[in-house]
Amino acid sequence: MPIREDGTSLAERLIPLVPQALTNAAATFVDSLKISSTSEKVRRGRRVVIKRRHVYSEQLAELANLYFRMSSIPVRFWSKTKDWQRWEVKCFRKLNGDRFRAFNSGAKTVCIDKLPGQRLWDHMNRGTLTRRMLEAAAREYCRAHQLWSDEFAGGWSHGDASMANVMYNEKTGRARLIDFELIHENSLPTKSRQADDLLVFLLDLISVVPTRQWLPFALYFLNAYENAGVIAALENQLALPNGMAWIWWGVRTSFANPARVKRRLAKLRHVIANLAHHRAIAATRARKRRRASITCQEISPGMPSASSRTLAISEIAKAASPGIPRRLPTKR
Repeated sequence: MPIREDGTSLAERLIPLVPQALTNAAATFVDSLKISSTSEKVRRGRRVVIKRRHVYSEQLAELANLYFRMSSIPVRFWSKTKDWQRWEVKCFRKLNGDRFRAFNSGAKTVCIDKLPGQRLWDHMNRGTLTRRMLEAAAREYCRAHQLWSDEFAGGWSHGDASMANVMYNEKTGRARLIDFELIHENSLPTKSRQADDLLVFLLDLISVVPTRQWLPFALYFLNAYENAGVIAALENQLALPNGMAWIWWGVRTSFANPARVKRRLAKLRHVIANLAHHRAIAATRARKRRRASITCQEISPGMPSASSRTLAISEIAKAASPGIPRRLPTKR
């Protein structure tokens, strides 16, 4: 893609010129490509979410996957409905099965307990997003990434971990992940897959949150996510895409101004690099404090060392009492 002397690409220069009506049309078109629909019902006294695949869902999924492959985007839809049902139910149970249920309900439908709370996406757009919410989300991402996945033969990852797919319960302070339509390519390394989850979440913040808040919010999230290796992998992904990937990037960033997104990504890269530097220094200092003495000598089990309390007590016991004379009294 042609790059100007000021570092901007052709796509970056053209997108701000696209009329708002055309941008809205693109967003509407993308929304129409959703391969599933959702509705809420009450079954046996429990509120549930019904997810149903459309009639042409398999063809749409294959078309989307073709675009992902051509654009080098490392995610894909489950094109076969049965495979999607298995993955949706399995992931929900893996992450939320401690209290909530999920099961197949017919040939094209999945039934899932409705989780308490609201989506972080809704909180962000209403201006009610808080530090506590972001830290709860980070802890849940970190927990989920530690779970084993047979499909990946490694740590689990979401594939579409946007703020719209994070439910937050204000009563318990707990965040939970939902909606498992997409999956990462299993050829991708574990840290790269999980870093992509963090990127998708952060792109929502970068694209929507006002200037004074987006960076503190991003840092609340990153500081609460405890896997430094994944954050290091994230640093390499904080860049604008090229070619056809711009379409998906527009979806991910809600068609935000690319120049503004580029500036914020650069700022976040700088901050993450500094965080990694400070963490490395702290780890080095911690290792130095724990370093064993190089003057230690091997001794037999139970043998007191020259400076040990046991030896000191023993020597004191052997010493003459201050009340005992050094010499026996002489006879007269």
